[in-house]
Amino acid sequence: MTSLLQNINDEVFRTYIFWAAVLVVKMLAMSLLTGRQRFRKKAFANPEDLPPKKGATPKFDDPDVERVRRAHRNDLENILPFFTVGLLYMLTNPEPFIAINLFRAVAVARIVHTLVYAVVVIPQPARGLSWGIAYGATAYMAVKTALFFL
Repeated sequence: MTSLLQNINDEVFRTYIFWAAVLVVKMLAMSLLTGRQRFRKKAFANPEDLPPKKGATPKFDDPDVERVRRAHRNDLENILPFFTVGLLYMLTNPEPFIAINLFRAVAVARIVHTLVYAVVVIPQPARGLSWGIAYGATAYMAVKTALFFL
């Protein structure tokens, strides 16, 4: 195991940690964005969150709130695998230029994905391209890692 840890380049590791932290902050911001939409649209899912007025009922189908929630779920489906695969990929002693740019590509693409999906809605293919860039980079790292340890 010690020999595997020696494969980790300091610059690659620092870059991974930086972009992973950026993506954590981005995912935390999604919770705030969901809350903002709920308050703006008065679309609360729980009875105890409703304003104290007669006849108020929970609302589960506001399109703007649901759009942000879908973007957040997409983050969970795509960023969490990146955290694991990126860490494992570093154990393969990748070329620093490639590894650093893969980490950057995933993070920037995921940020763009949120912007075009949940903040300023832009028609396709913007969302699909941003999703595909991050997905492709993560898949590349996963395959390279699996082949390295085959």
